[in-house]
Amino acid sequence: MNVVQAVKMYITKMTEESGPGMKVILMDKDTTSIVSMVFSQLEILQKEVYLFERIDSHAKWDNLKHMKCIVFLRPTTENIALLSKELRRPKYGVYFIYFSNVVSKADIKTLAECDEQETVREVQEVFADYLAVDRHLFSFNIVGCLHDRSWNQQHLLRCSQGLLALLLSLKRRPVIRYEAGSEASARLAERVRELVRREAVLMDYNIPFNGDIPPPQLLILDRRDDPVTPLLNQWTYQAMVHELLSINNNRVSLAHVPDVHKDFKEVVLSSEQDEFYAKNLYSNFGEIGQTMKSLMDEFQKKAKSHQKLESIADMKNFVETYPLFKKMSGTVTKHITVVGELSSCVSRHKLLEISELEQELVCHSDHAKHLQRLKSMLANESIRNEDLVKLVSLYGLRYEKNAGNALPALVESLKKRAPDCAKIPVLVLEYGGAHARQSDLFGLQDAEKITKRLFRGLSGVENIYTQHTPLLKDTLEDLIKGKLRENLFPICGGEDLSSGRRPQDIIVFIVGGATYEESLCVRQINQANPGVRVVLGGTHIHNSASFLEEVKSTMQGVHRTHTRHIRNL
Repeated sequence: MNVVQAVKMYITKMTEESGPGMKVILMDKDTTSIVSMVFSQLEILQKEVYLFERIDSHAKWDNLKHMKCIVFLRPTTENIALLSKELRRPKYGVYFIYFSNVVSKADIKTLAECDEQETVREVQEVFADYLAVDRHLFSFNIVGCLHDRSWNQQHLLRCSQGLLALLLSLKRRPVIRYEAGSEASARLAERVRELVRREAVLMDYNIPFNGDIPPPQLLILDRRDDPVTPLLNQWTYQAMVHELLSINNNRVSLAHVPDVHKDFKEVVLSSEQDEFYAKNLYSNFGEIGQTMKSLMDEFQKKAKSHQKLESIADMKNFVETYPLFKKMSGTVTKHITVVGELSSCVSRHKLLEISELEQELVCHSDHAKHLQRLKSMLANESIRNEDLVKLVSLYGLRYEKNAGNALPALVESLKKRAPDCAKIPVLVLEYGGAHARQSDLFGLQDAEKITKRLFRGLSGVENIYTQHTPLLKDTLEDLIKGKLRENLFPICGGEDLSSGRRPQDIIVFIVGGATYEESLCVRQINQANPGVRVVLGGTHIHNSASFLEEVKSTMQGVHRTHTRHIRNL
């Protein structure tokens, strides 16, 4: 079962168990997002849910006793208090209560005491406590989970509870591993292990033991180990939309696009609800243009066939096929609008030129050439400040140890153009520089990585804009082969992996956020290794803008010690 199926199963169960009749669903901010990620409003309406309410809204409805209320909430202190208030003066006839995670006995007792009118028919735990972004991708939608290396305690609780729910929903009892060089990864691993042990009875009831297969592995990583991937321009459809337009809970705002039709000021891009999007998530930008042309041709063909309505039979056929025709029309218009805006961004902001230098910086070593090209871009007024910030940040990471490092001069040039942005490359270096990483990110020390890089260079690449592969790819390939070193990725609680059996089920969670480029990498690994199932999650799904917000939030007020040579800039 994948993460989307798991969440859908729980929500379907809620609507079915309440029986036939008109229903309202009462949610909080988090569960509203959880539901909207996997079901459209139309699909929920088809389940006889006619009203969507927020537990924290103060809307006054009269005479709704004829409606059944499905309550779907996270079991937080605030939600328990709001639900207690609701049950004391119930607006609806009966209540079916579902919590998205484990709820305490004390909270159940509180609710029972408030249910004086005995309107509650059901109280259950369902384990849909994460955003199912794609079949192998999940998120908790948190930006800025750390301050330097320490967790925000509220975010630590959210992530540990969310991971427990994920394990219960996917029925996985994993060995927990973490990045040795990351205090944040170690802390989260400990908290998840504590929760799993505390809920041992629940785990045993939900997840059968199977000694015949290798235990699943939950691998907790730190974004600091690869600060490069979130900074790069993207050239596959889903990742590109997120980088240039931002995807927020499957929604993309196009309100800024000139002359956009009012129906397309905000569009939904969901692989569960949009067949074209599902087929083209990972297509590169060149392929998308060709696919759009084919879609247009098919649409025009169908439109022409509808123009000839000469008989009653023609009219009947048109009426029967009209909903599909209208849906196709909407899909075509939506994707043409999105692709048109992507294309406009690429030409307007000179992204091909910028992306080429980004890829050169992270995949090759030629300091003099890269510095010269970067200085040339800093002098070019048509290049956006945000793109220059990313390029200078990548240079800072790539040539941190180079004797000719010119980061102070580049930051000074950036300061003249964009005073507010000039310190960001320094923060990126403090966040994810060599002192903060345990990996050989640029393949400068590891002989095997140097050889791989050399062969990649000799064989050439199909596309100069997609030369980069995330560090996650090497980590997962080592894990699947049973070669992931235990001193670098130890087991929480010291469990034994000496049997040497390679894992078939792997859950990777990145503290500090994952990216759509890494999601593509996971999909490719799943396809290349039949029998292996990898699921990827993160505190957030980043584009470069949200990643830089993560960096600023994490490093805010942190005393800098590793970048003394530019501390006074």
